[in-house]
Amino acid sequence: MASTLSYIKLAAWLFAGTGLAQSLASDPEAHPLLPTWKCTKSGGCVQQNTSVVLDFEYRNVHTIGGSTSCKTGNKLNQAQCPNAETCAKNCVVEPADYAAMGVSTSGNAVTMYHYVKTNGKLNSASPRIYLLDANGKYVMMNLLNAELSVDVDLSTLPCGENGAFYLSEMTADGSKNPGQFNVGGAGAGNGYCDAQCQGYCCNEMDILEANSMANAFTGHPCKGNNCDKGGCGYNPYASGQKNFWGPGKTVDTSKPFTVITQFPASGGRLSQITRKYVQNGRTINSGAISNCGSEGSTGGLTGMGQALGRGMVLAMSIWNDAAQNMAWLDSGVNGPCTSGQGSPSNIQSQHPDTHVVFSNIRWGEIGSTGKA
Repeated sequence: MASTLSYIKLAAWLFAGTGLAQSLASDPEAHPLLPTWKCTKSGGCVQQNTSVVLDFEYRNVHTIGGSTSCKTGNKLNQAQCPNAETCAKNCVVEPADYAAMGVSTSGNAVTMYHYVKTNGKLNSASPRIYLLDANGKYVMMNLLNAELSVDVDLSTLPCGENGAFYLSEMTADGSKNPGQFNVGGAGAGNGYCDAQCQGYCCNEMDILEANSMANAFTGHPCKGNNCDKGGCGYNPYASGQKNFWGPGKTVDTSKPFTVITQFPASGGRLSQITRKYVQNGRTINSGAISNCGSEGSTGGLTGMGQALGRGMVLAMSIWNDAAQNMAWLDSGVNGPCTSGQGSPSNIQSQHPDTHVVFSNIRWGEIGSTGKA
């Protein structure tokens, strides 16, 4: 039988998420620490007490005293969990196993492996994580007229793989999840949303979707449930810069480099989204996005700027694409990869060690993050 402590932990998560018993709220898992920096031009960069949390889908929720799952996909099963009180009586939430899901931190770096070997078998972990503040809520980055910088190492990411570093307009407490009550809030990786309407529809800003052969940054504004799913993006290869990105190229992806994304505003309105890289002490200017579809239908660049001004949550993931083999990112007109080269089966057999490293994350006034 599950311990009384396990029951209390679940009850605390459930009631904390619904506001029924805030005094019981506790965090049943240790979140890997990942210090970040918030910067100003006058004061430099100040370290933030931040950590990362795995998405709720990576937690095992099962019946008390049994092994029957209390989840259907990434949502709670209504048979065992029609409401918070009943779910607390029926089910227990196990803390996430970060190592088993390919996630580890060291200093200011987080490493995510796509594949993890367990009992001699290579399994697909494909983790997705979010940035938490010291109070166990998501860090809300206000980036209108500001910039976001990160050091990346994606040298082991082949064709078809995607190391993603992006922003989602989730709620700070992770409580918004239509049709579901909140289990553990942000501390349990709850409340995910994006412009593809996973979880629910919300504004999404893809800072970096990349492997060692191709990359893109893309805005996906939403107006209500109407989102620009294709988005307004910039891919150097698709823009004619065939020698810009890759091993030994202008941005040498065989080595680490810094990605700086800026969101300048004029009169409180986002004017464009610009990108530059820093590698070996050299600044490399890249492209810019100055238009983002119809403001009337999805909000356009103005809507994207409004979301950035309200605050967005930082998400990081590593994944591949069985449906399209990531061709929209790195094949045909979008990159040098050949058809089928990026299939998950090819990646698993030929690149089982594929992983991405994000480090030295800092955000603040434009021109300030270089002082970290």
